[in-house]
Amino acid sequence: MGTKKTRESKQAKQKTPTFLLELPLQVEAGQAKRIRGHLEAGRAFYNAVLSEGQRRLRQMRADAAWQAARAIPRTHKQERQAAFSALRGQYGFSKYALHAYAKQARVSWIAEHLDAVLAQTLATRAYQALNRVCVGEARRVRFKSRGRGLSSIENKRNDTGLRFVLHKPEEGKQGFLVWKDDQLAALIDWNDPVVKYGLDHRIKYARLIQRKGSSPKAQGADVEGFCYFVQLALEGVPYHKPKHAVGTDILGADLGPSTIALVPQQADASLEVFAEELAPDEKQIRRLQRKMDRQRRAANPDNYDEKGRIRSACGKKKLHWKSSKTYENTRRRKATKERKLAAHRQSLHGQKVHEIVAVGSTVIIEKSSSKAWQKQYGRSVGLRAPGMFIKMLRRTVASTGGTLLEVPTRTTKLSQFCHGCGKTLKKPLAQRWHQCACGVGPVQRDLYAAFLAAYLDPADPIPSCAQYVIPWEGAEARLRRAHERVQQRANEGQSLPRSMGHARARARRPESRSEPTQEPAFLLRRGRLEAWKER
Repeated sequence: MGTKKTRESKQAKQKTPTFLLELPLQVEAGQAKRIRGHLEAGRAFYNAVLSEGQRRLRQMRADAAWQAARAIPRTHKQERQAAFSALRGQYGFSKYALHAYAKQARVSWIAEHLDAVLAQTLATRAYQALNRVCVGEARRVRFKSRGRGLSSIENKRNDTGLRFVLHKPEEGKQGFLVWKDDQLAALIDWNDPVVKYGLDHRIKYARLIQRKGSSPKAQGADVEGFCYFVQLALEGVPYHKPKHAVGTDILGADLGPSTIALVPQQADASLEVFAEELAPDEKQIRRLQRKMDRQRRAANPDNYDEKGRIRSACGKKKLHWKSSKTYENTRRRKATKERKLAAHRQSLHGQKVHEIVAVGSTVIIEKSSSKAWQKQYGRSVGLRAPGMFIKMLRRTVASTGGTLLEVPTRTTKLSQFCHGCGKTLKKPLAQRWHQCACGVGPVQRDLYAAFLAAYLDPADPIPSCAQYVIPWEGAEARLRRAHERVQQRANEGQSLPRSMGHARARARRPESRSEPTQEPAFLLRRGRLEAWKER
């Protein structure tokens, strides 16, 4: 009884803010070999826990009580929650139930590579993947194949098992990641203010990261081309660089799959292509993909039919694919391009986020679904990653003391609302200009939606005509100047997305054959370039 009362009276552990610091590791050949063995054991253990959790999930869903629980109306929250909780307890589908299974599965050779705490973190990771399937956020789970491997593993605390040890100043201020009998030296640049600021904070836990390098000859790579890093989860807020100023204005933003419109209440408005610099990198990756396809066809001619299509497997026998050395080299080059593209994308997102925060720390934007965009604009969303940009913007605005207000599109309908007459008219996506009979417009659709968002009331984000009467007098000229800058780029021949409402400038054809052209065109005749004479 006394123990029970002590547990009940014990206060819950308070959550503190966390930020990450990543440091490269200096790994020797023998240490790299042992790390690969530890990660391979973690991969096998993760798959075992994931398989057991998937078996329990399928049994729970096959029970008739599961369908009865789903039939309970969502308005009866307590009754519905109690029904699902009883099913989870009955079939052992919970985080702590999988922890208990992990304790039983961590035997034999796996126990030599993984301690109890690492086994619990892997079990938690498997449960989180299965729970997303359970609640309908994912369709299936993915097992870790030998080719994909397990690229990261983390601990729960920093006092046992996988931990990071930082020596005192009198001992040289060196840092080591300790795992089993290995001490992996971390490369620490104490002249970097970000690194120095991070290491001055308490370390919650450490995470080991394994990344594929460009080749085994890359700097810091082992014989198989892997590079190793340590991520430290630190207590506190991240370092704020002095060069990143924080503004006081209020911004309205309209983010699309390929464009972003920003309209502050005071500063100039802008309409830009979102992460425009990523386009050349995408073309290089497409060339490597085509080259890989040609090399794969050349090495496996029997796996394709006469029309060049992949043959269907006969029965349970799968097709055997051969990989040549040139194919592996091309695949490694493509992986390097993808890695550089991801790093470039993250850098561009960070630059844009800091540009926004430098104008104002209060940002109002319509809440959109990146998953819905993927169905219609999958290529653009995959290249520019607008969802990742919103997460970075939310995190940066919160760290500077600002607010990011995401208003629901179902109630605001900024792209359909007109502040002049107060009417809401649904527009097709092809209509990129707002022009109302009341006299408002023409104005570019994204810029106008960002303007309406900038003057919304955070307490009641519903647009009304009275909010925009005075601001529109000064904002109309700013929106027009932003549109003129886009028009100038289009006139210069730059290819812009159709959502901007501008087509790329092209040469005009004469109206009649007798009218001379403005500039001589050139045609290839008999292997020579000759000017087209006027007729």
